[in-house]
Amino acid sequence: MATIASPSATTARRHRSEGGTLRRTRIRLSSPWATLAAIVLAVLWTIPSFGLLVSSFRPPDAITTSGWWTAFANPQFTLANYVNTLKFTDTLTVWQSFVNSLTITIPATLFPITLALMAAYAFAWIDFRGKDLLFICVFAMQVVPLQMALVPLLRLYSNGLNLFGVQVFPGLNLNSLSSSFAEVWISHTIFALPLAVFILHNSVSAIPRDVIEAAKVDGAGHGHTFLRLVLPLAMPAIASFAIFQFLWVWNDLLVATIFAPGSNAPITKLLTDLSGTYGQQWYLLSAGTFLAIIVPLVVFFALQRFFVRGLLAGATKG
Repeated sequence: MATIASPSATTARRHRSEGGTLRRTRIRLSSPWATLAAIVLAVLWTIPSFGLLVSSFRPPDAITTSGWWTAFANPQFTLANYVNTLKFTDTLTVWQSFVNSLTITIPATLFPITLALMAAYAFAWIDFRGKDLLFICVFAMQVVPLQMALVPLLRLYSNGLNLFGVQVFPGLNLNSLSSSFAEVWISHTIFALPLAVFILHNSVSAIPRDVIEAAKVDGAGHGHTFLRLVLPLAMPAIASFAIFQFLWVWNDLLVATIFAPGSNAPITKLLTDLSGTYGQQWYLLSAGTFLAIIVPLVVFFALQRFFVRGLLAGATKG
């Protein structure tokens, strides 16, 4: 006579299987060869950055005539590169470019996270016709290069969001809002949504169904469940994607140059201007680069404890 395993026994076996897989993965990743490979990759990745840091403190003549490694044999260090970079004035100053980058990056990070989190909740816990097909379409949008959308977006913005002859927002003229960076916010939000929905969906769908059903039994609607349960539990994935999006937008030059030119340009545009018209002051790039990465480093170290947890969210879902 066949024996039917109880749900509790099945769940226990599944947890033991998952625990064994995690232990094997942990042992494999902590082996001496894996540690050695990680150290080698870290050194190879760090050497160029370290050389750039050393060059940022060397005099211009020394930078242009010798390699950065010669600084240890003949030490010549100065803060002149940083002083000249901070005093640099062309289309915009360093401080103005910092403000522009923050003005672009913060909303361009918050907007896609907000929209993607609501979409991820709908895909995970709301049943509607065509849900799976729509999710596949959203996921497939990641393979579309953003360069393909630049010209259509330019035409769209120039017409004031006129789609197929229909004015989507009759009272909104994006050309008059260029100083408030509306176009670059919308563009970065569009480009980030497919990946954001995918990452946040993995986290939201990993929430135990018993928790969601218990909230429904207690009379909680979708809004209450989303704000009180899903949002706190998905915080590691939100922080993880926030790091990706913040770094991507902060380091972006293409989208910002097209949709936020002139006095609205970010710090990446300033870095291209530091070297001069014919590249005669390229040594200032070393100092400007390290000034530009201060904010991304602060953001990363502030959210790093969520980073791995967010990437692994939903990876062991049964």
